[in-house]
Amino acid sequence: MGILSWIILGFIAGTIARILHPGRDRGGCLLTILLGIGGALVGGYIGTMLGWGRVSGFDLRSLALAVLGALVLLIAFRVLFGKRR
Repeated sequence: MGILSWIILGFIAGTIARILHPGRDRGGCLLTILLGIGGALVGGYIGTMLGWGRVSGFDLRSLALAVLGALVLLIAFRVLFGKRR
């Protein structure tokens, strides 16, 4: 996949992850893209370890793995840097 494909996949995966796990987050479009790209890397690693495949192209399985990884990163980000009450 080229860099533009990673950016598009990252934006879509990050947006879906934020819709599935809503909350007040700082950052805008750039943070969403970075969250999705990082999620694609984490999701690819998780998918490879579990034998589900890897993020190798722009298809439904790759998108699902990227969203799964983005959710993992989003939850970890909120646990580590969320507001303490």
